[in-house]
Amino acid sequence: MRTPLYGTAWKEDETRRLTRLALEAGFRAIDTANQRRHYHEAAVGQGLADHLTATGQARDTLFLQTKFTARDGQDDRLPYDPRADVATQVAQSFASSLEHLGTTWIDSYVLHGPSSSTTLTDEDWQAWGAMEALHAAGKARALGVSNVSRGQLELLLAHARVKPAFVQNRCYARRSWDREVRAVCARGGLVYQGFSLLTANPEVLRHTTTRAAAARLGATAAQVVFAFARAVGMWPLTGTTQVAHMKADLAADSLRLAAEEVRALESLR
Repeated sequence: MRTPLYGTAWKEDETRRLTRLALEAGFRAIDTANQRRHYHEAAVGQGLADHLTATGQARDTLFLQTKFTARDGQDDRLPYDPRADVATQVAQSFASSLEHLGTTWIDSYVLHGPSSSTTLTDEDWQAWGAMEALHAAGKARALGVSNVSRGQLELLLAHARVKPAFVQNRCYARRSWDREVRAVCARGGLVYQGFSLLTANPEVLRHTTTRAAAARLGATAAQVVFAFARAVGMWPLTGTTQVAHMKADLAADSLRLAAEEVRALESLR
């Protein structure tokens, strides 16, 4: 399995340093977005360059994922012309991402979220079509979608020429760990990326089931949540700012929960 994704949202002036530290700790997959409101994509690129220069590693040793964010998810620091059509905005945002990240290709290019909460709009299909063109040109090696419902994902799978390879959603235990979307992913061979696994689920970290599993494994409650995510087929995303936690999150890959522990954790509400 891949190492966990390192998420770079909400790090602002610390983005370059933390990206470099995450790579030094052992992360090989980086998640960002060309959305200055919540991400500093150019600083991610600086951290990547620092690491690759210091280690002599090649770009293709890393998995880079970034996103196209529509106008309503942006602030005034736009990576595209707001007067342009959606397809042009995607092309401009993607070109900006390549420049920010110092690369000629993106491993996974993600639609940051549909423009409607219930369906896929013409705007979404225009964006996806432009993303498909980038995939056809070999510039985006895989496509993905984030913040998506089961119905929206099923629509995309039914009608897209290039199917998404990745789905990234916030994952709440009280909502069955997004079971319906995960089920669609499992049936279609998509990789489900779960984010906010810790911050969205403080009650799980405190739960006796989690604590008992942690005691048995000699692990932390956070490591148990990440081990659980792996056990049910998620690719977990973490955005910790502490090196010790980075290393602990990576070490969770080696933890193996018992089947009954996985069932108990999945049933928490």
